[in-house]
Amino acid sequence: MTLKVGLLFGGRSGEHEVSIRSAGAIAQGLAANGSQYRCVPFYIRKDGIWASPKESAQVLETTAPLTCDDTPSDTTQLWQFPSEAATVDVWFPILHGPNGEDGCIQGLLQLMQVPYVGGGVLGSAVGMDKIAMKTAFAQEGLSQVTYASITREEVWSNPCIFPKACDAIEAKVGYPCFVKPANLGSSVGIAKVRTRQELEDALDNAATFDRRIIIEAGVANVQEVECAVLGNDNPKASVIGEITFESDFYDYETKYTDGAAQLIIPAKLSESVVGRIQELAIAAFKAVDAAGLSRVDFFYQPDTDEIFINEINTLPGFTALSMYPKLWEASGIEFPELVHQIVQLALERGKSIKDPS
Repeated sequence: MTLKVGLLFGGRSGEHEVSIRSAGAIAQGLAANGSQYRCVPFYIRKDGIWASPKESAQVLETTAPLTCDDTPSDTTQLWQFPSEAATVDVWFPILHGPNGEDGCIQGLLQLMQVPYVGGGVLGSAVGMDKIAMKTAFAQEGLSQVTYASITREEVWSNPCIFPKACDAIEAKVGYPCFVKPANLGSSVGIAKVRTRQELEDALDNAATFDRRIIIEAGVANVQEVECAVLGNDNPKASVIGEITFESDFYDYETKYTDGAAQLIIPAKLSESVVGRIQELAIAAFKAVDAAGLSRVDFFYQPDTDEIFINEINTLPGFTALSMYPKLWEASGIEFPELVHQIVQLALERGKSIKDPS
């Protein structure tokens, strides 16, 4: 029996173009599994309208977004799905960023009562919001760098409140530090700051992306390492990979520019450190109630032998440059087989959608 896999990509986020690239790779992976799967693409335009599979296939072929306004001229179209959506056996959402990996689309797919790849509403939402994520990690006793949070209202408040908020951040976190929107991925809106003026500017910029902002302490002399996790209730961890780069930090351009960053797989770490990171990655996966797939990022400080968890990505990139599939390839799972296993995990977990007990 051939399963129809609804490949959802695009979406209303700053990672729209990355999603298209990921979807193209996944479509090829599904095709490599022969007649077992039939990929039915569904592209969500930047205004939120779902394109037909025919239009969606054209986007996959050209890798160029369809031109449209930011909001639809007819909002009733937001509730009109292509008729082919009713025939899907399992959904593969690869919508990066807000509205795609934060529980929103997962809630819609849950209501459709059709299995879907990745975490559910809770795991996706907690994994997306960096403040909620860090709270969950702290509850599990996972070591993290010092951090603070602030809201858009505080940043854009009157001249009396904002300076005091900055004073508190300087006292708790210090410099250098990283300012990040709480609910964006792919390093969108992130800035590394070293002075009070840079802090104020970075907070103002981050507030344009999200109403919740997190500030994290910079850690010197660390290796940035990542671990891929695959599974549902009994997940397994991949080999560890390390990212090196010449830029000031691992920003959006560095992530998605060929040759700008180097992926060292496996990372140059002792066997004991690798084992500890793998255990922590699985602990992080369970802490947010993730499912199917995730990539967990860490800082390892060789001088002190400390491991700090940075974040979990519950719907990691699947482009040709992405760490997640490369880590599993190094662990013995080729791309088509990885896509197959992820779809099967969705079907396994999807049984609880129709039978919550």
